[in-house]
Amino acid sequence: MEANTSLWHSYLGVIVSRERQRMEHFQRAEDILLTLLESVHAREPRFLVDYARNLEAFEFALCASEDAVTLEIPLRIDGDALRVLACQTRDTPGRNPSGLNTCCLEVCSPGTDLEDWTGAVDVMEHGGGAGCLLPGKILQHLKELLVSAIVHCQRLFLLQPGDISAENLREDAMELSLLIRGSWKTIRFDIVPVVKRQQEPLQLQRRWSDRGFPEGSLRKATEEAHFVPASPHCWRSSTHLPILKLLRGVDTLKGPRLDSLRLLDQLREQDWGGQGGSGSLTFNHLKMVLLWSTELFPSPEDWQDLEGSVYRLLVILLRCLATQHLPHFLNPEENLFQGAGPDLATLYQKVESFACDPQRFLRFHFGLHGFSGSCQADTETRALLQLPTEDGSYWDTAYFDMLLSQFQVYQIQDSARRSAVSRLLSKIRREIPQQS
Repeated sequence: MEANTSLWHSYLGVIVSRERQRMEHFQRAEDILLTLLESVHAREPRFLVDYARNLEAFEFALCASEDAVTLEIPLRIDGDALRVLACQTRDTPGRNPSGLNTCCLEVCSPGTDLEDWTGAVDVMEHGGGAGCLLPGKILQHLKELLVSAIVHCQRLFLLQPGDISAENLREDAMELSLLIRGSWKTIRFDIVPVVKRQQEPLQLQRRWSDRGFPEGSLRKATEEAHFVPASPHCWRSSTHLPILKLLRGVDTLKGPRLDSLRLLDQLREQDWGGQGGSGSLTFNHLKMVLLWSTELFPSPEDWQDLEGSVYRLLVILLRCLATQHLPHFLNPEENLFQGAGPDLATLYQKVESFACDPQRFLRFHFGLHGFSGSCQADTETRALLQLPTEDGSYWDTAYFDMLLSQFQVYQIQDSARRSAVSRLLSKIRREIPQQS
């Protein structure tokens, strides 16, 4: 048991040891990017420079892969004076995922900071003399400013040759991608214009609100709406920063919660990806799994040790892969696995193999793809993971406690929870023969 614990912590230790160097790369790249954005702001004051980038740095340090860093650029506009309208069918882009809630941002009447926009090419007429902000034209304007700022900063020797590459800027993209050299490592920043607007804190249609989270964290994370481009004519609500704020809240709780995320993300990058480490499972998916596990396992007793904490995330991830359904934490009706298709079945086998025999995977392969062979859970565990999901009845603490028990990592002493598991398992065992 002691050797097993040492193996988990040794693996985690190597992951954590890399974070300081990753942060140094990020800070250097961030300094270059801020120099560029200051030049953009000097030429066009309607694009603001936000120096509070702690959440992006926090996420970059956690992630094992070289995923792009999303960077929202606020517009100087009174978002509360805008009117949010549903996009018409003709405005909704066909390439966007189905179910994506898109909207138009209408300037009802000129007000503080609105005149600058209503008199410019960034607005389209929408009837009655009112205008709507056109994200496509705002993106094009920002793109031209970025290219001009790069040339300007290089002429003044504020940037060195090779510091920034704009080769990934695409005409039809809803973000502006820049490659920035942070020391010897290049980091991709996806720059997105954002309109901020105050809103009523999100009321989730569940029995709990802040269950498992620090008090008030959900309210603080969702009290401001962020609208980012969805198409040349439509905007969408972004949950990127609210999710990071919730993760920051999780970091204040006791137990190795974020360490569990670090460890699973390293496995995703090293063993669970496709060719070259890419695959259907992303760091964003794992962030959602951690948030769900924080709500579904709210007791400090659930987060006493690293192995048990990792399995709290694993049982939720396995359930989502088996059913090909991962609900968004803030918008549960949205399935984040929609469209992933056949890749999820292969991914399920890899994650299941780790859950059954983790010691085989807790080692670094130094560039070699380490997954080989497979190890399956027993028949009953597989049947429990694939129970129907229609009514949402198998998305609660008792169900996932039952899965932990199947993997023999359930050490909860709470008699009420143990009784709930026993009742649920007895009920399911009576029903499974009827379903087969």
